[in-house]
Amino acid sequence: KVNGPVNLVRLNQLIDQADAPALRFAPLAPSWPEADLPRGSSVFARLQQGDMLLHHPFQSFDVVVEFLRQAVHDPAVLAIKQTIYRTGSQSVLMELLIEAARRGKDVCVVVELKARFDEEANINWAERLEAVGAQVVYGIVGFKTHAKLLLITRREQQRRGPPLLRRYAHLSTGNYNPGTARLYTDVGMLTADAQLTADADAVFHQLASLTKVRTPRHLLTAPFALHRRLMAHIDQVAHAARGGGRARIVAKFNSLTEPALIAALLHAAQAGAEIDLIVRGACMLPPGIPGVSERIRVRSVVGRFLEHTRALYFRWGDGESDEALYLSSADWMGRNMFRRIEIAWPVRDAVLRQRVIDECLVPYLHDRRDAWLQSPDGHYQ
Repeated sequence: KVNGPVNLVRLNQLIDQADAPALRFAPLAPSWPEADLPRGSSVFARLQQGDMLLHHPFQSFDVVVEFLRQAVHDPAVLAIKQTIYRTGSQSVLMELLIEAARRGKDVCVVVELKARFDEEANINWAERLEAVGAQVVYGIVGFKTHAKLLLITRREQQRRGPPLLRRYAHLSTGNYNPGTARLYTDVGMLTADAQLTADADAVFHQLASLTKVRTPRHLLTAPFALHRRLMAHIDQVAHAARGGGRARIVAKFNSLTEPALIAALLHAAQAGAEIDLIVRGACMLPPGIPGVSERIRVRSVVGRFLEHTRALYFRWGDGESDEALYLSSADWMGRNMFRRIEIAWPVRDAVLRQRVIDECLVPYLHDRRDAWLQSPDGHYQ
């Protein structure tokens, strides 16, 4: 028995029918990053100059759609690989992948059939992709594929010498769903970095074959290396704190329930590290307990958009190399660390690093309107 409406989602229909402008958010039109990528210009040429960051929903997801559209229509593009977790029953991205297969490109799509609420849509897309000759795979048995990856391989003619193959990738904290990209905060990065794209290719090889592949060196993957690297970074911060050096962690994700990570954070705080956690949902670490977690603060921001970005900052000294910043598809839960295919990647460009800090972390630490502070007893104010 339910004391109230059974399906709250159905109430969404009332929003468009209600004549109540005072209760509505002001319209938000996501912007195209014109200064970074003029409309109509080549995404591939832009990425040869350096990485590009997209912050949704403030910046338009159409940039990602255009990236794939250019790949589909470019004769130099040989292969397209993409993970699909939550894309919806109507998807321009999936239609573009079908068109790419029809044009004879090598299309490989990793479809997660157990994406909750999207099972039927994903099965339908898988059948349509297979019907036009795309390779459809379902990942590693026993693990959900939750990573957000798009990889494009292009044959490029050089001024001298034979053509070479260059890879381009899109890495994201959120799903390939233009609808939720207007409602969720997420960050995506477009890159032609040879190290990251080679690692992305290794991830796809692992998902699509039974052969042993090399371990990615720069792209952290769960359930293989992500948890171990996070534990190592927290330990570095704790070690710096014990030595009297700068020791800081600022992390934003949806949930914190993984016991080993919680224990490591407590250990670092007790060593003297200052830790700020921006956790929208479940958090099993009680902050502010004297002698235990007094150096840890937990904030939950619930506002107009669903906070979905996973951004992780670690500082363990005063040197330029004594810090790390990652974006990730994974929350700090046992299922994400050990039962899902997830990715985290370093943001190494100095300008983009500062932008992630300024847009995805700092504002949330100072929000006084939509933030809830967790008290030591687990209640929020």
